[in-house]
Amino acid sequence: MTGTLAGKVAFITGAARGQGRAHAVRMAEEGADIIAVDICAPMRTVPYPLGTTEDLEETVRAVEKLDRRIHAEAADVRDRAALQAAFERGVGRFGRVDVVVANAGVFPLAEAGEGTSAQWADGIEVNLTGTFNTVEVARPLLVEQGEGGSIVLTSSTAGLNGMGAGAHAAEPGGLAYTASKHGIVGLMRSYANILARHSIRVNTVHPTGVDTPMILNDTAQKLLRDAALQGHAMANALPVTMVEARDIANAVAWLACDEARYITGVALPVDAGFTVKR
Repeated sequence: MTGTLAGKVAFITGAARGQGRAHAVRMAEEGADIIAVDICAPMRTVPYPLGTTEDLEETVRAVEKLDRRIHAEAADVRDRAALQAAFERGVGRFGRVDVVVANAGVFPLAEAGEGTSAQWADGIEVNLTGTFNTVEVARPLLVEQGEGGSIVLTSSTAGLNGMGAGAHAAEPGGLAYTASKHGIVGLMRSYANILARHSIRVNTVHPTGVDTPMILNDTAQKLLRDAALQGHAMANALPVTMVEARDIANAVAWLACDEARYITGVALPVDAGFTVKR
């Protein structure tokens, strides 16, 4: 098998669909085997459907179609023990890990005046604590192997700029999204320093709006329309409304491979120029 990730194993969270599935498929195209996890269950504070067991099975089929191996399990990134167990079963099958993609995330959207403290808690626990848990589950083995590695954390343009002043941005879920995505950058910079002596690189990616179920749902689309009417439209510099999940996966796969072997501590926008306009 040839490819920039041939012989490597990638651990990916939020892999049932959207960006997570795109990462799994793109890395499999480059020769990696995959350990994939996803919550595969709804969350009360998240008004759009989350990935399902059937979605995760579709990711399995997509990877296997590329003649790569995949170990997939349902696990909640907030549950450190469950995440650890799923990771260890994957490692038990493949024998190692080389790449970690902490991708799982939610946007607990709410109409103006309808946000709750539970939305704040879930946004922080999934997006920030879940990212921390993902790295902590995998890093002892990465260090023990002594062969370096790459960790990529999914942030957002909301991790580089404050969100627009639309009503949803001021709700607990919107604030949690922005705070957690900024927090991920802090985690990345600290881990980049901590793990550099082990030749383990750590970077973040910062997508603009991506054509995934987090954005392509009735609640998100209504809030985006309302924000536009209030003069707070999300607009990219390049003439595209959204980017594709594969665009983010291309960047993540590059950060994971040896072509980026000296790139660490970097916050990489894949945003069609969104942050240039802010």
